[in-house]
Amino acid sequence: MSKKRVGIMGGTFNPIHLGHLILAENAYEELQLDEVLFVPSGNPYMKEYGDVLDAKTRIDLVGEAIEDNSHFALSRLEVDRGGNSYSYETIAELKKQNPDTEYFFMVGADSLFMMEKWMCPEKIFNEVTVAVAIRGGYTDDKLEEQIKFLEEKYNTKIARLHSRSVDISSTGIRDRVRQGKSIRYMVHYKTAEVIKKKRLYIPDETI
Repeated sequence: MSKKRVGIMGGTFNPIHLGHLILAENAYEELQLDEVLFVPSGNPYMKEYGDVLDAKTRIDLVGEAIEDNSHFALSRLEVDRGGNSYSYETIAELKKQNPDTEYFFMVGADSLFMMEKWMCPEKIFNEVTVAVAIRGGYTDDKLEEQIKFLEEKYNTKIARLHSRSVDISSTGIRDRVRQGKSIRYMVHYKTAEVIKKKRLYIPDETI
């Protein structure tokens, strides 16, 4: 019996946007996955907390954005665990819970160049297949060079997603919201509705 193939889509999702969803859908097709699991972080240890929404709100935003896709799923693992969020711990827990599943850890090109600064990167490369999407700012040659370097150093295999990721950033979305600008076509329409209804990312003094 073949193993279930699941992609792990982790991140702060502050907020989740169409770039995340398109990357997940492309990976689903290219890697022939059975499911893409979205894992919002609890406390993202490498990011400032000040501008990050509380975990429940981010979970709700992700849930709203993916509910109409039958092969997308949501995990509360990092949020419920509490404390700082470390990818290697999440991967270990998922593999413990689902030993018959093959996992693919999806990252953008920018993250691939930062992974060696993450906590215990060797435990990520040794336990899952890392799948990287091309992102603006990195040439094909530079990305291939980094992939080869990491594969040799960690004795691993990195999958390259050929569909380029969409250049949308959560930071840019938050800035547009604060400036009263439209975020239509940058986020799922349900995400936009929640942000508008709850007046998320708008400083208290402007309310």
